[in-house]
Amino acid sequence: MPDPSTAVPTRAQALPTGTWDLTLLYSDATAWDSDFAVLEADSPRYLEHRGQLGASPASLLACLEFDRSMDLRIERLHHYAGLRLAENSADNAHLTRMGRLQSLLTRVAEVSSFLTPELQAIEDGRFVALLADPALAEWRIKLGKLRRFRPHTLPASEERLLALGANVVHGHGSTFSQLTNVDMQFGTLVDEDGVERPLTQSSLSSFFTRRDREVRRRAFDAFYREIGDHGYTLASTLALSVKADVFQARARNHGSAREAALFSDRIPVSVYDNLIATVRSRLPALHRYYELRRKVLGIPDIRHFDTYVPMVTGIEMDTSWDAAVDRVIAALRPLGDAYCATLETGLRGRWCDRYETRGKRSGAFSSGSYGNPPFILMNYKRDVFSDVYTLAHEAGHSMHSWLSQASQPFQDYDYPIFLAEVASTFNEELLTHHLLEQTEDPRMRAYLLNRQIDDIRGTLFRQTMFAEFERVIHTIEEEGDALTLEGFRSEYRKLLEAWFGPGFALDEALSLECLRIPHFYSAFYVYKYATGISAAIALSRRVLGGGPDATGLYLGFLRSGGSQFPLETLRAAGVDMESPAPIAAALDLFEARVTELETLIDG
Repeated sequence: MPDPSTAVPTRAQALPTGTWDLTLLYSDATAWDSDFAVLEADSPRYLEHRGQLGASPASLLACLEFDRSMDLRIERLHHYAGLRLAENSADNAHLTRMGRLQSLLTRVAEVSSFLTPELQAIEDGRFVALLADPALAEWRIKLGKLRRFRPHTLPASEERLLALGANVVHGHGSTFSQLTNVDMQFGTLVDEDGVERPLTQSSLSSFFTRRDREVRRRAFDAFYREIGDHGYTLASTLALSVKADVFQARARNHGSAREAALFSDRIPVSVYDNLIATVRSRLPALHRYYELRRKVLGIPDIRHFDTYVPMVTGIEMDTSWDAAVDRVIAALRPLGDAYCATLETGLRGRWCDRYETRGKRSGAFSSGSYGNPPFILMNYKRDVFSDVYTLAHEAGHSMHSWLSQASQPFQDYDYPIFLAEVASTFNEELLTHHLLEQTEDPRMRAYLLNRQIDDIRGTLFRQTMFAEFERVIHTIEEEGDALTLEGFRSEYRKLLEAWFGPGFALDEALSLECLRIPHFYSAFYVYKYATGISAAIALSRRVLGGGPDATGLYLGFLRSGGSQFPLETLRAAGVDMESPAPIAAALDLFEARVTELETLIDG
């Protein structure tokens, strides 16, 4: 398959070797339909357990085992349907399949909505006695976590209503995805070589790494012109998503949408606020880097579209897929032969959907289900070196899923995003260390330092700014003020001015950026990227430093899945995220790398 190409191919034109093999989930769509029919037929059996949960350990176990069998089937069905839809968001068959599943899941949620209220209604003494029974030993972790939600669980009739309305309340992310990935058309641009190329959400990053500033500027202008043309619609979907977050939090008796989002991971709000405060206190180092970038690029002012092009010239990367896999596997050798062999087999095989095709979801992700391979979506471009890092990142997610499902029962294997972002950015840190060790060329070292600086900038600084924006807009809604297009732009502009600094030239269109961030449709998610890279830097230093059993503790962290709350899991691996120390250490590394880059460039 040619990559990059002058035209985005259709799915039918993609070579099978560059796509994932979803027959490992279902042999074909007919097999999926058969499993769907089983789920549909079995769902009324939930009612056989109503009123029996507290009767005896045996009756509770029978319900839990049935629920697990249903969840296993649901997860597999959703995994397949979601991956097919990601292949082509405009394909009617994929849309129909996901729509059918979402409709059925609403009915399943309705018929099973008595479970949590009935479980939470069990008197404390009786609940403790049930948990002590050996028959429920395998379920103690799960039941203990569920019990925490007792103050936020509603009567069965109200839980039923929330279940019925789930698709409506949370549907704004789907509208956003369809609008930005299918309906919006960004046109084509002629690059510096005179070649006309399509501008898409996926290819924007490639245009921003071009050395020709005019190409970068035209890509920025064309992209945000299309965003601006749909500004009111995008603002409306984001506002409704925020309103849905606040509605859910209030319905479940949480103090705020932020408290509701942090509750399941048992993360104190202070961790979120301390992250923003700590990173904000170190913004001068970021501003210093932007000024260095401006001077190196030799431009009169620095703008957003100037922040991704490599600062070191003459080291343009052209990295094939196989070469990218080689580099990632070599970097991860400190994690052992078994880890690397499993990952290499998957990446050279059919775990990954590698290249952009028409209608395919933008960006990248890893998606797993219990007992099945973790699949990776990429939009790999060989001229975008950051895509090698993206591959390492998603491989971290995939191996986390692979090891956790091999070590934990289904009910305890699913790790929270707070931990997922540690595993993924840990891999990126090892990749940077490996690449720096492989070169003695000062210019190549400067290139790699620039790459790491930009990684920390994008993950720690940028995501923390996003986290502050989420805090601001949810507070506006909770205080009863209006969320409008101009309101979003105004609040985002204030943050841009603070985070980019007085020496940065802010294009007015950049205020629209807040309308194109898909993670804002999963409330208070992005801060986990920032805490994740901070924890990952700390853990990678332990592994690379060869501390006592550092690798074993890290692999134990991956295998632990969701068997503990995330802060406890990280403490066991050697990092305390309730302390500002890991965040401060990551910021120290950023500043040290900027200083080293300044020295190399001046030298």
